[in-house]
Amino acid sequence: MTTRDSNGNELSDGDTVMVIKDLKVKGMSKTLKRGSQIKNIRLTGNPEQIECRIGKATIVLKTAFMKKA
Repeated sequence: MTTRDSNGNELSDGDTVMVIKDLKVKGMSKTLKRGSQIKNIRLTGNPEQIECRIGKATIVLKTAFMKKA
C-alpha cells in the first residue's frame, strides 16, 4: 500500500507537506492554517494518515488535506 496526498503524489518518510485547508485540531488551541508546511512526516500503517510533530505535540493528520511541498 502506498500513501498518497490529495493530488495523487506518493509520500514517504521525511517528506515535507503543505496543508490545503484550515484545520481545527482536536486538543490543540491553535488552528493549522492553509499553506502551513509540515516537515519530517512519518507514515503510519494506514495509507490515509500521516504522523507529524507540531510544536511538542505529535498528531495524526489525514492525507486528504495535504499536498507534497
